Amino acid sequence: MTSAPTVSARAWRRPTWIRILDSDRSYQILTFVLFAVAWQIYGTFWGGLLVPTFTETVAAFGRLVVDPAFWDAFWVSNQALFLGFACAVIIGVPVGVLLGRFRLLERVTDVYLNILLVTPMAAIIPLLVMSVGFGLLSRVILVTLFAVVMVIVNVRAGVRQVDPSLIQMARFFGASEAQIWRDVLIPGALPAIMTGIRLGLGRAVTGMVIVELLMVSLALGGLILEYRGLFNGPALYAVIVAILLEALLLISLAQWFERIVAPWAVVNTKKARS
Repeated sequence: MTSAPTVSARAWRRPTWIRILDSDRSYQILTFVLFAVAWQIYGTFWGGLLVPTFTETVAAFGRLVVDPAFWDAFWVSNQALFLGFACAVIIGVPVGVLLGRFRLLERVTDVYLNILLVTPMAAIIPLLVMSVGFGLLSRVILVTLFAVVMVIVNVRAGVRQVDPSLIQMARFFGASEAQIWRDVLIPGALPAIMTGIRLGLGRAVTGMVIVELLMVSLALGGLILEYRGLFNGPALYAVIVAILLEALLLISLAQWFERIVAPWAVVNTKKARS
């Protein structure tokens, strides 16, 4: 007696053009086209001075990427971004693993983690300026504070979600604490660790822009303030689009790295969607 065909087998028998149209990429392209058309219509009839049309923004973006001043600002901003994000990962991953593994340590530090979660980061800017000045160090610290909380929370949750029976079974077979960490905890929590790193990267980009808008007017944040003061709507939107494109590229790289490091998590996600 033959079994009924699976969902993936039935989907594979569909014509190629139907599978292409039903893919995630097709829906993303369609959504972007609809968004661009709506933007163009709104900018043409109701945009006014500070809301350019989609085509004006694209033209301004083309002029922006050939301007050496933009790339100088891009380099200055990304120094704080990558240094701050690296510090967030180096600090956040070990701390999150320790908090997820040892409940006593979590009870001691939970109040400080909650403070970081609820504190508006903009309120910390005057403290940073008074303590370390306006230089690169203060910007790196703020980017780190933006990202590290998201990394710690997700890593801690991932360690907690590891099945306790796996730890008990490892101990039953004589595994040491180091072997439990290496063979059970870290592999089990790896999908959540990668998720925390990816979300922390998005928060780091946010911190990079906020620190340049509120603390010191330079680099990409300085360009935003300059074009806003000149009422140059197309150039202002072009800088924002450039920041969004960089964020999307970095998130895509993080997802690609996640597929390499934890391929089983990607497979389980696809099965859940189907």
